[in-house]
Amino acid sequence: MAKFFCDFRILLLIAAGVFIYIQMRLFATQSEYADRLAAAVEAENTCTSQMRSLIDQISLQQGRILALEEERKRRDQECGQMKSLVQDFEKKDVQRLINKVQVPVAAVVIMACNRADYLERTIKSVLKYQKPISSRYPLFVSQDGSNPDVRSKALSYDQLSYIQHLDFKPVQTERPGELIAYYKIARHYKWALDQLFYNHNFSRVIILEDDMEIAPDFFDYFEAAAALLDKDKSIMAVSSWNDNGQKQFVHDPYELYRSDFFPGLGWMLARSTWDELSPKWPKAYWDDWLRLKENHKGRQFIRPEVCRTYNFGEHGSSLGQFFKQYLEPIKLNDVQVDWKSRDLRYLLEDKYTQHFANIVAKAKPVSGNNVLQETNNIDGDVRIKYRDQSEFEYIAGQFGIFQEWKDGVPRTAYKGVVVFRYPSSSARRVFLVSPESLKQLRIKDS
Repeated sequence: MAKFFCDFRILLLIAAGVFIYIQMRLFATQSEYADRLAAAVEAENTCTSQMRSLIDQISLQQGRILALEEERKRRDQECGQMKSLVQDFEKKDVQRLINKVQVPVAAVVIMACNRADYLERTIKSVLKYQKPISSRYPLFVSQDGSNPDVRSKALSYDQLSYIQHLDFKPVQTERPGELIAYYKIARHYKWALDQLFYNHNFSRVIILEDDMEIAPDFFDYFEAAAALLDKDKSIMAVSSWNDNGQKQFVHDPYELYRSDFFPGLGWMLARSTWDELSPKWPKAYWDDWLRLKENHKGRQFIRPEVCRTYNFGEHGSSLGQFFKQYLEPIKLNDVQVDWKSRDLRYLLEDKYTQHFANIVAKAKPVSGNNVLQETNNIDGDVRIKYRDQSEFEYIAGQFGIFQEWKDGVPRTAYKGVVVFRYPSSSARRVFLVSPESLKQLRIKDS
């Protein structure tokens, strides 16, 4: 029994050893599997991380590709714009070369300040006839001040050059109650003409204002007159304006006159004359200053019978003075006159006095208290004598023409003679003459 119990204990020991061995092997196997599983998980995490990194890199590269594509498109657009600019510059360079070959007849400057709507109307009128001959009449807009609408309007036109006069110097008027505007205008005119004659080196300048329209033959008229201006130094300037150019007082678009009274309102000046005027230019009222004998020194002005400019500026520095009566009814020429074929030598100083005297001498003298009725009863030209300024103003008032004088000279007068049509439909000329006029023209007084 004891032996059996001993053998049984041995078998238990053996079985326990086997069980322990098996458990140890299972534990070792589980540890190995756990290590392998952890390694697999770690490997999977590493792979996932690498894949995410790769995806991020791919996304980054795609972003760069898109950015490069956008950059390429932008560069292509810039290249296209640069190519267009180069072509434009090439065209302009060619045009400049052409312009250098074609010597300009005159620069044209539109004097502007703060009326953008008026300026646009003037520019459009000028460009209508200037475009085909732009190289012979370079166009400028000169602005006084910094009105943004005027500046934008001027810069919106490629066909012209823009210059700007900025003057911050305070204005001191010489007399109480004077408008500062007239002083600023005088400063602007001097600055602009100095720019065009001295900085741009033009030999002639045509001056317009920002409230004017021009006639179809405006440029042809000034080109023909330029030859007179160069040849005859007794001509101080050429104007496109007739103060008595209202519809009821004009008839012949071919007729030109000399005048001792500066008309202005669209006029051409030569550099040689500006050399004289610029150093002594007045502080204000420059147009009346030009009408003083001490400044025009006996020189005269060419003017047409029918105006080549029309002034529509009811609102401006002059506050609409005389607009309804004298400016609004002005007739703007609508006939395309071939000025190149016209012989204008009769306007030269050595010929004109006799030419004009012959016309006045043929006119029938009219006198009496009712010269208006007497004039209507006569076919053909008439002349009416006045003794002094007071009588001139009375007679001019009956007909409705300008009564104003400046420094002893009636508006439009040549040697004291004022001529106009009355009525315009009859083509009759009326000459208002003084005793001194008849003497100067050597016409026998009757």
